[in-house]
Amino acid sequence: MEPIVVVTTFFAASIRMAIPLALAGLGESISEKSGLLNIGVEAIMLCGAFFSFMVVFSTGSFFLGILAGMLGGLSMSMLHALLSIRFKANQTIVGLAQNFLALGLTSFLFLMSFGQTTTLPSTKVLGDLPIPLLSSIPFIGQVLFSQNLFVYLTLGCMVLAHICFYKTDFGVALHAVGEHPIAADTAGLQVHTIRYIAALFNGILGGLGGAYLTTVKLGFFQENITAGKGYIALVAVILGKRTPFGILGAALVIGGAEALQIRLQTAGTGIPSQLFAMFPYLMTIAALLLTIGSAHDPAALGIPYDRDKR
Repeated sequence: MEPIVVVTTFFAASIRMAIPLALAGLGESISEKSGLLNIGVEAIMLCGAFFSFMVVFSTGSFFLGILAGMLGGLSMSMLHALLSIRFKANQTIVGLAQNFLALGLTSFLFLMSFGQTTTLPSTKVLGDLPIPLLSSIPFIGQVLFSQNLFVYLTLGCMVLAHICFYKTDFGVALHAVGEHPIAADTAGLQVHTIRYIAALFNGILGGLGGAYLTTVKLGFFQENITAGKGYIALVAVILGKRTPFGILGAALVIGGAEALQIRLQTAGTGIPSQLFAMFPYLMTIAALLLTIGSAHDPAALGIPYDRDKR
């Protein structure tokens, strides 16, 4: 195989691997900027993956399946928001509990739906949508403009989130609520409402990240299909310093590591595949260790706000 083909295929695969991490990471960054820490991204993605698969399997409609994935992720995110904002529960514990809840719930519902089976039920997956003219550009066209719908959607979300964060009143309010909710409340901002809105976006985007796994990447569902991708998305948020394009860059690095390990597994090196499977996670840990102390967390991150206590 020619070197240019290998390089093109690798970069295109890296982008595809990065999409669920970028979507889930972007959603979590919106939540964290408001001061709401949700480490239950794994639960959001897992529910998004499960419900999108079930609806596509039942109806054959990708539109309904993607919508169901968004609603599945939204349900987990809003449950976290309710417990954290309304009842002022510990946000970290709620997120961890949700991860275990979603793992057990989706496994149970899948078993109830299909029973014990050695053959996983599957569906068709969304194909690529090459953009006319742009897809014919050498290298760049094949890497960027011959991708699936989720890739274009993710890039659009990154641009919109950047504009929202730094060019709109809502972005200012989001930062204010995350940094100093008392001052924001005094200035007339609805702290709890803004945090609920941030949780809403977190659920939708994380649900989309989960839906990507079953409707584009795999075409089937199995127990723990996310395999820690929600936790890796949290790392992408930290590495990207909660900025849209920073998160996208971090997701691409991690996605590149995953694409590389798949390439190495299929190269017939004779090395155990389990060693290659560890590579993306080792890469994530190494990147995280190199950035310790460089990230600035919102001052009110993870702290419940009670306007009656000053």
